[in-house]
Amino acid sequence: MGTKVEALRKQLYNAEVVAIRNPHPDVAILRVRPDKPIQPYSPGQWTQLGLGMWEPRCPGCPEDSLDEDQQRMMVKRPYSLSSPMLLEKEDTLWPESDNTFEFFLSVAPELGVGTSGPALTARLFALQEGSRLWVDSEPKGNYTLDEVRTTQDVVFLATGTGEAPHNRMVWELLRNGHKGHVASAVTVRKQADLVYRTVHERLEQMFPNYRYVPIATQEPTVVGSRLQNMLESGLLEEKLGTDLDPESTHVFLCGNPGMLGRPTQEEGSDELVFPKPPGMIELLHKRGYALDPPGPHGLHFERF
Repeated sequence: MGTKVEALRKQLYNAEVVAIRNPHPDVAILRVRPDKPIQPYSPGQWTQLGLGMWEPRCPGCPEDSLDEDQQRMMVKRPYSLSSPMLLEKEDTLWPESDNTFEFFLSVAPELGVGTSGPALTARLFALQEGSRLWVDSEPKGNYTLDEVRTTQDVVFLATGTGEAPHNRMVWELLRNGHKGHVASAVTVRKQADLVYRTVHERLEQMFPNYRYVPIATQEPTVVGSRLQNMLESGLLEEKLGTDLDPESTHVFLCGNPGMLGRPTQEEGSDELVFPKPPGMIELLHKRGYALDPPGPHGLHFERF
C-alpha cells in the first residue's frame, strides 16, 4: 500500500510538524506549520488535526483490526490551541507573527484503537519532526477573552492538558498590558505533568500581576487537592491571590468533566440539574456566577 499511502498524504495533508517535545512518554507538545499563512484567531479557540488511519500508532497500543475501507479513512478531532508564551531561554514574549500552531497532548495508548479520537492521538504521538498531517486552518470556538475588560481579574482553572487554551490566553493578556490580576491554576496527578511550569514561573518574575498555582493531587508537597476541595476550604483563593467574586473576576474552566460538572436541563424546564459530586460550575454558580453563554458574570467553560 506504500505508493497509495504517499499519494493520499500528498492529496490530503496540508501541514508539517516543525517541533516536538516529549517531557515524558505520555505527554507531547507539538508545533505544526500549515502550508498556508495562519489567519488571526482568538486565544482560547480550537482547531482540528487529522491523520490517515494508515499511519502507525505509538508504542504500547493494543492490536487493532481495520478493514480496507477504514484504512483509507482520515480521522479528525478538535484540539485546543496552546502557546509557548515565551521564547526558549529568553524572557521575551512569544512573537505574534509566528506562523505555527501549538498543541498540548496526552495519550493513553491502550485506548488508541478503532477510529476513535484516542486512535488519532496515538498516531500523533508517532509523528516526527518533518512529518506531514492535516490541520484545519480556521480555528473556531467561543471560549475567548471577548467579555474581559482590562481592569478585571482573570482566573484560569485547568486539569491536565486543559491548560492548553489558557496558555494562549495568558500570553494575550500579558502582552497587552492587562491591568487586573491574572492567575492560572493547573491540577495534575504528578509534578512531571506540569510541563509548562518553568515558563509560568518565568512569567511570574516578569509580570507582578501574574500568579501561577501548580497542583499535584498525588504529591501533597506541591499543593495536593482537587480544585473543588480547595475552593470550598478557601485555599484556592489564597493561592490564586484573588477572590472568586462574580462582580470583579472572570473564571475560565477547562479539563476533566468531573472537575467541570456541566449541568443538564430538561426540555421545557428552567431548572439546572448538576451531576454529583459537585463540579466547579455548580460551586461557582452558587456564588452568583451565571453560566455562559451569555455569562454576564464571568464564568466560562470550553465547549467543542
